[in-house]
Amino acid sequence: MRRSGIGILALGLAALVATAVPARAADDTKVKAAKQEVDTGAKKVREGEVGKGVEETAKGVGHTVVEGARYTGEKFRESGEAAGPPARSGWQKVKDGAYDFGTSVKTFFTRLFNN
Repeated sequence: MRRSGIGILALGLAALVATAVPARAADDTKVKAAKQEVDTGAKKVREGEVGKGVEETAKGVGHTVVEGARYTGEKFRESGEAAGPPARSGWQKVKDGAYDFGTSVKTFFTRLFNN
């Protein structure tokens, strides 16, 4: 039963990430540059520069992993901000509570003396 709860949570999180419209889009240019580095290294291997090509490909794979993780983290952060309620200060909460209390007292006495 616990597994299905985790699965539902993961599915909900995936749907949230897919449908969230962030205020600013995460920048994926570094990820694309890292992928290009892998392509360039692979081309060098095919052209006969094996040592240099393998080295560049390995660096490109490492950069792709790092930048991909950063990009994914940005997307999760943005989706969390888009989904979360706006934060209210402590003063705002106290003010709202006092207003609600005052309204309920006023309503109580209005009903008491009008009936």
